[in-house]
Amino acid sequence: MATVIELPVDTYKGPVDPDWCPGCGDFGVLKSVQEAAGKLGVKPENLMVVSGIGCSSNLPGFIHAYGVHSLHGRSVPVATGAHLANTDMKTVITGGDGDGYGIGLGHLIHAMRRNLDVTYVVMDNQIYGLTTGQASPTTTKGHKTKSTPAGNIESPLNPLALAITAGATYVARGFSGEQKHLADTIAGGIAHKGFALIDVFSPCVTYNKINTYPWFKERVYKLEDEGWDPSADYYKSLEKSFEWGDKIPLGVIYKHEMDTYEDLEPALKNGALVKQPLEIDKKVFNSFIEELI
Repeated sequence: MATVIELPVDTYKGPVDPDWCPGCGDFGVLKSVQEAAGKLGVKPENLMVVSGIGCSSNLPGFIHAYGVHSLHGRSVPVATGAHLANTDMKTVITGGDGDGYGIGLGHLIHAMRRNLDVTYVVMDNQIYGLTTGQASPTTTKGHKTKSTPAGNIESPLNPLALAITAGATYVARGFSGEQKHLADTIAGGIAHKGFALIDVFSPCVTYNKINTYPWFKERVYKLEDEGWDPSADYYKSLEKSFEWGDKIPLGVIYKHEMDTYEDLEPALKNGALVKQPLEIDKKVFNSFIEELI
């Protein structure tokens, strides 16, 4: 096993300071991603951060690494392409609940079932923040927002249960109010070989006055404090993913080791595509010519 040389968090300080609202949970997520990369010794030149659109999706601009600020809901396919081109890089997707669980949900499901070796950190504030406070896919029932002034009539999406059943092999939840714990959880996701979904409670202090820091602090608890084993039982993990109310679990809910998409893709058997020769094998080329003539 290679020796890990940890890097200081300042290694990942971007050239632009974050411009989120004061108190936004995304500050804690940014620091946690930086600390997670540092814990694993991932150099900035070996880290790719991809996002979609939204307040949280500005994150690639605030971290020293390769970054792509892509289209709304399209962070997963963009990250998939970048990752498959250079599988030697660590690929982290960052975004919000609207971008990931609304507009981009179709892409997310297929990336999870393929078990791509990427990490998706979703800053879940149960609201659309950038567009000033509409209901999102994770907004709780009855919540009054700009788009639901009489109260939200839709049931919220359960991202953890969805991830487990769709095929993700590292499914976890964090809270930006528990920043050190979140950094460890993200580090575990990046180190995991397979698709990692980390749903993060990242309070929107401007537009969500219900799911606040105090609201979460009264309810969250850490699974590891209760001796939870995320790899013990698929069905128990699925059941745990539905726990909500007076007690809400933080930490790794489900973890499973299995072949990744990259392990099974013949085109990658000789390593990262960017490191393979561009020219076609002469024997293969001649066989194409013979077939067409």
